[in-house]
Amino acid sequence: MILQNFYDNIAFLTEHFRPRDLLDIFLVWLVVYRILILIRTTGTLQMLSGLGILAIVYLSSIWFELFTIHWILEKFFGNLFLIVVVLFQGEIRRALAHIGSNPLLTGDTRVDDSQVIEEISKAAQSMASKGFGALIVLEKEISLEYFIEEGTLVDSEISSELLISIFDPSSPLHDGAVIIRGGRIYAAGCFLPLSKNPILDKNLGTRHRAALGLTEETDAVVIVVSEESTTVNVVYQGKLDPGLDLPKLRKFLFDAFDLKPRSEVNRS
Repeated sequence: MILQNFYDNIAFLTEHFRPRDLLDIFLVWLVVYRILILIRTTGTLQMLSGLGILAIVYLSSIWFELFTIHWILEKFFGNLFLIVVVLFQGEIRRALAHIGSNPLLTGDTRVDDSQVIEEISKAAQSMASKGFGALIVLEKEISLEYFIEEGTLVDSEISSELLISIFDPSSPLHDGAVIIRGGRIYAAGCFLPLSKNPILDKNLGTRHRAALGLTEETDAVVIVVSEESTTVNVVYQGKLDPGLDLPKLRKFLFDAFDLKPRSEVNRS
């Protein structure tokens, strides 16, 4: 009987299947794939876990007839769409920006050379020891073309010496940000949007606010070298990781771009 039902279902699908259904299935697959990537690369997993726990409590309130908690959660889930938009507004904004700059939704990153990360890390630590302020942006999947247009085109190979010279206080480009694209110093003197988060620490300087503002809107990784505290900080997905030494900075960047240090690649 079960086998007969299976064959009947297959026959029904074969009879009613249309070529456009392939496109429908493909689009659904793309959406699900991007959602899974978004969950993996952001902090949304914890919030989704929280929503899952509330859903379990809601179902339990029905089973055990807990009328008060059931009424509260019923009102909560009745406005779930609005709640999701508020909770995940940063992630939704980045996802829409990614779709706009990469309609095929591919997952390739822009930095693909471990030597690039080594040079950037050395430059950041050297500038911190010299008391130079710096703002280094590493482009990922979302295009930063708008901010590049506001700066000065450089399009040069990356070296720690060149980065240090750009952010030397005597350089005319030291106040802006450097944008790294495709493993090259693509532009310098770029200006970034300041964060609009009202609960930020008031002691944060303009560079930190600009780094947070950019990462709230894009998936870029931003290195901030503070001239006041002579520390190296990384901002990614709207979150600040302060005071990274050279090994931690290298590890953060390798992880952010799913790369391995060249020494590990050679050993494997």
